[in-house]
Amino acid sequence: MESSNPKEEYFQHTIKEEVVISGAGIHTGQSVTMRIKPAAANTGINFQRTDLPGKPVVKADVDNVIETNRSTTIESNGARVGTIEHLMAALTGMLIDNVLIEIDGEEVPILDGSSQLFIEYLSEAGIQKQNAQKIYYNIQHNINFVDDDKKVEMVALPYDGYRINTLIDFNSPVLGTQHADLKNIGDFKKEIAPSRTFCFFHELELLIANDLIKGGDINNAIVVVDKPVTGDQVDRISKIFHKNDVKVSEAGILNNLTLRFPNEPARHKLLDVVGDLALVGYPFKAHIIANRPGHSSNIKFAKKIKEHIKKYKHRQDIPKYDPNLPPLLDIQEIERTLPHRYPFLMVDKIIELTETHVVAIKNVTYNEPFFQGHFPGNSVMPGVLLAEALAQAGGFIAIPRNSPDKYDTYFLKIDNCKFKQKVVPGDTLILKMELLHPIRRGICEMRGTVYVGDKVVTEAILIAQIVKRPKA
Repeated sequence: MESSNPKEEYFQHTIKEEVVISGAGIHTGQSVTMRIKPAAANTGINFQRTDLPGKPVVKADVDNVIETNRSTTIESNGARVGTIEHLMAALTGMLIDNVLIEIDGEEVPILDGSSQLFIEYLSEAGIQKQNAQKIYYNIQHNINFVDDDKKVEMVALPYDGYRINTLIDFNSPVLGTQHADLKNIGDFKKEIAPSRTFCFFHELELLIANDLIKGGDINNAIVVVDKPVTGDQVDRISKIFHKNDVKVSEAGILNNLTLRFPNEPARHKLLDVVGDLALVGYPFKAHIIANRPGHSSNIKFAKKIKEHIKKYKHRQDIPKYDPNLPPLLDIQEIERTLPHRYPFLMVDKIIELTETHVVAIKNVTYNEPFFQGHFPGNSVMPGVLLAEALAQAGGFIAIPRNSPDKYDTYFLKIDNCKFKQKVVPGDTLILKMELLHPIRRGICEMRGTVYVGDKVVTEAILIAQIVKRPKA
């Protein structure tokens, strides 16, 4: 049941004040400055390249991902932004839906290699609740992704929340097999955000040869040493990092870096999953299980989730009717608002009611008077009465609640009315009416939909006028 005061997490959020962050990109080595600014509801996360002509904007969306080599890069309108995953994870962890990120380079600063500093900057700016609801989408069935070559397995399970389990296994005697778990997104800031990125020592020279990690530093990445290295190799890395004291600890971590968690690498992989799946573009609920995840697999998996949501998105709009729950308004309360009476009252219950929408229930039985003449032997509810049922439901939005007996509503217009399924005795109609524009001068425009189960049977745009009754 929905009320006019949804929980905090069901509102969209932005930030209260602008956030300015400067630093180097881990791969390009470029010094960049980001300005994270508040944005209007329903605009999402957008990056704007202020250093390019025309200042093009690229939306943070999985459809714009063009590269997943060691990080996630998006591109659109001639604008490219790389290594966005740690920032995207921070925004997700803070339940921030709408911001504009102005950036004067092509890569998000790596900072300390985790999401923690992004979280701190955003927390300092403050979070602003917006006057728009956040719609979460549910996974209808298991969504699987398998890459046999990389031995990757990922699955999204239907779940009333957001939980992630990750398992990593690099056949490394130093790392071993590691597992990390995020039970709910509220734990992200404390349990996952501080986890830093990592790589193996034997990968460093290859990464450098491929013109990557120009901004790498032994202080913003965990370097795992699980194979024998020579003094010359250590010296070369020391010169690249401009450090004189590079060494390998007994624990197999370069420069004796203190781990923030015993399973910090697994937690960072989970962090990457959060950041990459934020690009699905729809807030969703699921239990994610990821075995050996990586950016390439994460993005392919995100695309499958997005396709699933788009396919079943229409079902999200279907109101949930549980006959075991008491209605918001029963038939006696309905009669105090509507002027209709038997045999023309087409609403039995009101189960949801806000300032902008209403959901009502109409039980159709064989005893309806109109079935005597509307196809005897083939009982079908007249379409005009389906439209009338919608109009009566819409009366609960249109008629002032403090003095319902002083007003009537009259049809002015019905547009785009479609009858997609027939309604027969035994059907339970779910009548949903949504206000399309604020009521002005007594004119009320609403979108109406009639459901039977998960099927749309009727839809229409109804325009009515609210008229004050003349005094007796």
